[in-house]
Amino acid sequence: MTQQTLAALETKCICFTYQEGSKALLDVDFVAQDGKFTALLASNGSGKTTLLKALVGLIKPQTGQVLVQGEDIRSMNSSRLYGRVGMVFQNPDDQLFAPTVAEDVAFGPRNMNLPEAEVKTRVEEALFKVCAGHLAGKAVHHLSYGEKKRVALAGVLAMGPKILILDEPTAGLDPVGEEGMTRLLSALNREEGVTVVLATHSIDLLPLFADRIFVLKNGRAIQNGTAEEIFRDQEMLKSAGLRLPYVSALLHQLKHYDGVPINGLPLTIGEARKRMLEHIPESALVKSLIKEPDDELG
Repeated sequence: MTQQTLAALETKCICFTYQEGSKALLDVDFVAQDGKFTALLASNGSGKTTLLKALVGLIKPQTGQVLVQGEDIRSMNSSRLYGRVGMVFQNPDDQLFAPTVAEDVAFGPRNMNLPEAEVKTRVEEALFKVCAGHLAGKAVHHLSYGEKKRVALAGVLAMGPKILILDEPTAGLDPVGEEGMTRLLSALNREEGVTVVLATHSIDLLPLFADRIFVLKNGRAIQNGTAEEIFRDQEMLKSAGLRLPYVSALLHQLKHYDGVPINGLPLTIGEARKRMLEHIPESALVKSLIKEPDDELG
């Protein structure tokens, strides 16, 4: 009989209401499988940040359970919990406080009472992973916003968690920085086996990286599935204040309003290119590859 693998993170019917009476989470069931890249897709005010805080014990749901690798976090002390789960907040200034980058990244390992040689190794490795080794001696307040995001991530990675939770890690970054951050998280997931839970309302890069997507609306998890399953349901997305990836929206317009017979709904540029090439005659493709003698003059 095959033994069932425990989920890295799981919530069972959790509810949370703030003191002033606003209901942030309503019977939320959420699962992040071990070693997978799971996204929480939601518009502002949907409860995603509250859910992330519940996953790391920063708030305690009034009802329901939060499980880390099958264990209720209410039975875990903070050192055990944060040895397994690390969280990177949306605003890096909420996380960075030491005079220099190296000191900031070293804070977590030192509080784990590790030998100083081990702390030094962890700091170097964590900064290397986020391509920030050259920032070690720099003052935190002299960093750019994108650099602060990477250093905040390094500070969590230095503690060695196998589960990484991030709240809007690409918020405030330019397109190059957004793609770089997402690829970095994907590498941690695919190459090192770190379970990644990422909350975002940034849609366009998710189909490239997310194994599973949960959609939150008004404190409820209203849908979950693969990127293809989620983005196929356009009415659900619209009701949650979300949209298709831009490339999918363009192909949708071409298909439904211009009559281009595109198969399916491509979610990435690569998929869109493949679908469009299917409708270009082979003779035209061959001709485009043949360079005529006077082409450069035309």
